Parts: sequence; structure tokens; C-alpha cells
Amino acid sequence: MISNNKMSNFFECSQCGDCCSGQGGTYVDEKKIKEIADFLNITQDQLKKDYLCRSSSGRYMIACGNDGKCIFFKKNCSIHPVKPRMCREWPFIPAVIKVPENWDQMAEVCPGIKKQTCISDLKKFTLEYLKTTRSHAELAELEKTAN
Repeated sequence: MISNNKMSNFFECSQCGDCCSGQGGTYVDEKKIKEIADFLNITQDQLKKDYLCRSSSGRYMIACGNDGKCIFFKKNCSIHPVKPRMCREWPFIPAVIKVPENWDQMAEVCPGIKKQTCISDLKKFTLEYLKTTRSHAELAELEKTAN
């Protein structure tokens, strides 16, 4: 359950798609590849060929379209129900807990992020939010960082 610190105290998405811009390294594993392929009703091989690229380390990641945005961004996210964890978490990502100054830097490129928020409330909310996307082991590591 998310605390009394409502998401809107920190962030209100404007649906601008700025967070979907650039080669951000949105990695996908085989489980997510299957999930997205099933959602799009295509084969995993077709998804890999048409929508993914490989990082320098060989991992699959979502490709960018000609406009520089995520290949799945079409006025909004066309795979929203199955989008990768990195996208589901934005902007409440682990980096906010590890280095809270990241929040104001992220706000420079995301109009939905509210600047100059209470850092302790932001960290607390982010930890609670990440409970919906992260394993217990990952959360334990983040909680060590938060304190």
C-alpha cells in the first residue's frame, strides 16, 4: 500500500513522451520479450527483428524509432499494459533513493516532475512504489541505501 504521500505530490504525467526519448537502454529479458510479443500478437523472432536491438553487451533492448523516441511510443505507449519495468517505475527509479539529487536533474527533462520536494518524503514514497515492481532482495538493498 502506498503511503499518504500521493504520487501527485511529486509527479503528474503530462503524456509528453519525453521520458520515451533517446536510447535509454530499456533492456528486456526473454520473459518480457514473450510478454510483449504475445501482446502484439507476433512471434518473439519478429519482435526481436522489428522492435529490438542489441546493446554492446549483447542484451536485447527496445529500439528507437526515426523520431528518436521509443519505437512503441505513438502519441502514448502502445504497449502500456506490458511495458518494461524501467518504464513502469519512471520517475520513481532506484537512482532517486541512491542519489536524491537525481530528482531535480530528471525534472529538467520531464515536465511532470515537481522540483524541490521533501527528499525524505520522496525517498519514502519511492521505496513504497518500488515494492510493486521489485523483489524483496532488491528492496532490501535499496532500503540500506535509503537510511
